[in-house]
Amino acid sequence: MADDKREHLRTPMTCRIKICHKELGEMMVKTRDISEGGVFVILDPELTPPVGDRVTGQIQGLMDEAPVVDMEVVRVEPEGVGLKFI
Repeated sequence: MADDKREHLRTPMTCRIKICHKELGEMMVKTRDISEGGVFVILDPELTPPVGDRVTGQIQGLMDEAPVVDMEVVRVEPEGVGLKFI
């Protein structure tokens, strides 16, 4: 695709992730895919933060507690949002 501006190869991956947004609060969602640069999460359209907003995310269900990662909303689609790791 000529207009695809992605820097990193996306890998399909489904896992639970806790997303925290300053106004929307805490949400438990699933990922669709992940890359070195970010992750796509499946969200209800009513709970979708706008492009440019920042969130934190933490993978759930691991043996040890995962780190909390800062991310920025870079893409909004009908089924969810693309988040860039900061």
